Amino acid sequence: MAETALIVGTGAGLSASLARLFHKEGMRVAVAARRTDKLAALCAETQARAYACDATKPAEVEKLFASVAQDIAVPDLVVYNPSGRARGPIAELKPDEVLNAIMVGCYGGFLVGQQAARLMLKAGHGTILFTGASASVKGFPLSAAFAMGKFGLRGLTQSMARELAPQNIHVAHFVIDGGIRQPSDTRGQDRGPDALLEPDAIAATYLAVHRQHRSAWTDEIALRPWVEKY
Repeated sequence: MAETALIVGTGAGLSASLARLFHKEGMRVAVAARRTDKLAALCAETQARAYACDATKPAEVEKLFASVAQDIAVPDLVVYNPSGRARGPIAELKPDEVLNAIMVGCYGGFLVGQQAARLMLKAGHGTILFTGASASVKGFPLSAAFAMGKFGLRGLTQSMARELAPQNIHVAHFVIDGGIRQPSDTRGQDRGPDALLEPDAIAATYLAVHRQHRSAWTDEIALRPWVEKY
């Protein structure tokens, strides 16, 4: 039977590349976002089924997983890809914007990871992948809220990986240490053609981690362009 993949936080960049690759690999794909109208073209291309979901709302996340399990199957692979930002000097940040960044960056990851784990524990297997960033391991000036969310997501992943690996559920975190190329992107041109991470190349690594034999599982991997300083 074909595997089922669920991508939460789907947009035009990495998530779209993941959907295309998973479809190419023969998986049945479900994609979730707050707004599903922007996913029509991607769904047509990948035969994916779209679901409206705010990942920071427990009831919506629970409904998402119940719907995917009923409409398609219990997901074999779940990817959490949203992130929230509130950029500015620490003395000027608005608390409600910081709260939203933490809710999207970290709390939503918990809600999605919890629902995925509940279904996968019953199934006896599964993979849960979380998308981090440079801010997962180093906080930058003017980016406290983003760092808070990404640090928390990394901690969540580490805890889940240690708890769930003995139960045949593979949990991994990806430190995306650099900018991801977007359609018509002009960033990084002064550093050459490989200054930004190609979303298709990132997607290939996600698939490779999902396919790893359980005798040699990865729980964290960092991806960066070769010109990126670290």
